[in-house]
Amino acid sequence: MTRRRTRTGLAILVLLLALLPLVQGRTEAQTQRALLYEGMRGEDVRWVQERLRWWGYYKGPVDGIFGRRTTAAVLYFQRKNGLRVDGVVGPETWAALGRPLPQRAAGAVASRQGVREADLDLLARLVTAEARGEPYEGQVAVAAVALNRVRDPRFPNTLQEVIYQPLAFESVANGEVYRPATATARKAARDALNGWDPTRGALFFWNPAKAVSQWVWSRTIVKQIGNHVFAK
Repeated sequence: MTRRRTRTGLAILVLLLALLPLVQGRTEAQTQRALLYEGMRGEDVRWVQERLRWWGYYKGPVDGIFGRRTTAAVLYFQRKNGLRVDGVVGPETWAALGRPLPQRAAGAVASRQGVREADLDLLARLVTAEARGEPYEGQVAVAAVALNRVRDPRFPNTLQEVIYQPLAFESVANGEVYRPATATARKAARDALNGWDPTRGALFFWNPAKAVSQWVWSRTIVKQIGNHVFAK
C-alpha cells in the first residue's frame, strides 16, 4: 500500500511539473496588452481614447470604438512622441501612454525599483524644480530619468538616494527641490511612475544653453524636449 501511494504521489508531481510551463505562459500572456487597431471595440479602446483626449490628441467621443478619429489621434500621438507611426496601439505605444500593468505586476515593478507611493511628492518636487516651464512631455521625461537611474545598477537603488546623490541634480544643491510641487508636476510624476518614459531609458538631461560639465557631452543624446536634451 505504501509503495502504491508513493508511486501515485510521484505521478501527480510529474504531471504538475509538466503543466507548470503552460500555466506560466498563460499568466505572462494575461499581463500583456492586446494590440488595438481600427475596427476594434472594448474597454481598452475606451481607456486609450480617454488618455488621448485628456492630453489633447483626441477630440472625438469616448465610446470604446476604434474608428477613424481614434486612428488619427493615435497616429498624431505616435508622431509627436517619436514612436513607430502605424496607428496601432502595440507594446511601445502602450508604454508611452503610461498604461499601468495589472495590480500584482505593478506592485512587483514598484518593489523592484524601490518606488513607493510616498515618493510621489519628492519626484514631483524634482520635476517642479528642474522642469518648470517645460512642455508636459518634458516634465514626464525628467521624472523618468530619475526612475531610470533607480533601475540602473550604476546608481543607487532608491528614489531618495538617486535624487539626493551629491552633484546629481542642481535643484538639490541650490535648494529649489524643497519648494512645493505644482499640480502639473505631480501629474507628470504619476505618469512616469505608471510607466511613461518619453526618453526610452535616458539617464541624463541638461540644458545646452547653460554651462555644464564637458563629461556629460560624452553621453549619447537620444532626444530633445523643450530646452532639455536627454542622453544615455
